[in-house]
Amino acid sequence: MTASLHQWPAQGRVHHGAPLAQVLPREVEDAGRVVLVTTRSLADGALAASAKAAIGPRLAGVFSAMRAHSPVEDVLALAALLRDAEADLVVALGGGSVIDGSKVACMAVWRGIAEAGSLIAAAASRGAAPGFWDGAAPAPRLVAVPTTLSAAEFAPHAGYTDLAAGWKYRALDPWMVPRAVLLDPAATLETPAALFLSSGIRALDHAAERWCSTEPLPFSDAVSRQAMVMLAENLPRAHRDPRDLAARGACQQAAWLSVMGGWAGVPVGASHGLGYILGAARGVPHGITSCLMLHAVMRWNAPVNERRQRELAHIFGGEEAGPAIEAFVRGLGLPTRLSEQGITKAEIPGLAARWTGDAPIATNPRRIGGAADLEAILHLAA
Repeated sequence: MTASLHQWPAQGRVHHGAPLAQVLPREVEDAGRVVLVTTRSLADGALAASAKAAIGPRLAGVFSAMRAHSPVEDVLALAALLRDAEADLVVALGGGSVIDGSKVACMAVWRGIAEAGSLIAAAASRGAAPGFWDGAAPAPRLVAVPTTLSAAEFAPHAGYTDLAAGWKYRALDPWMVPRAVLLDPAATLETPAALFLSSGIRALDHAAERWCSTEPLPFSDAVSRQAMVMLAENLPRAHRDPRDLAARGACQQAAWLSVMGGWAGVPVGASHGLGYILGAARGVPHGITSCLMLHAVMRWNAPVNERRQRELAHIFGGEEAGPAIEAFVRGLGLPTRLSEQGITKAEIPGLAARWTGDAPIATNPRRIGGAADLEAILHLAA
């Protein structure tokens, strides 16, 4: 029997099914000064108004400038606001970029980081595990109210991007995981349909790559398979009826399950890794990168995990995982090809050359020996 470590994140509570207005007041009642972080698209809407009302007189500031992929500049601007406001709690209302940016900004405050070079230097290697979270928690901590299915709210790591250089980095700290998560299905109603659905494919990516790992573990298998079953049923329901809160709530539960296999130590693979490259180099949203790459990576990996892939394919109504996933994504009205994002075959060698040899491409089930193998995968998605 191989020794392994299952490490729980420093997360105290996950509320699900209850409205934000009912739950958030309880989560901020022990705070002195709270900063709300969101996006410009949500800042003036009913959801943000509800969050502000729930925070009440504790609200010490609002930051609504976090852009896609959590740019370094935005993270540092938020960290400066947290310092100036003397915040002891952050409420992150939005998708993965808002939540990841908030996590990195909190880390910057804890570590006294105030400029870009130091923030980039603080990046952890991909594949590294968080340390133990014994001892007193730093301040500010985070409460997350996700509006997409990225599941960033369940992770003690976060991505942030140097837009000028086109590189994405990874911060890692056991305390970065939000202390509480509020899964309110109604909080997703202001999210554009394509963003909600494509973030659901991101959740599928989390579960599918772990299910197809060549180093599976029972805990990861259980949560990953259940996540895929729930996404297979409920993403199409949400697509057919965008007001179906039961389907949206089930998708939120599935996104939660989709990442839990990582706490057992089961890695993801090249779909995630190529997604990081496409996001940093070409600005492709992470949900869309999964739409483009997951089916292609499954096709390329089939020689080493065909049995696992067949079980996955059956969940999505097919016999082969790559075609079944692509058909499922197409059925949601989402893109599956690089060309649909304006990425040409001529760009493939340059994209493949951006891999530096690190995880999660390095932990792909079928060994990737270099840029030539990545070019082959990218051509499957061209």
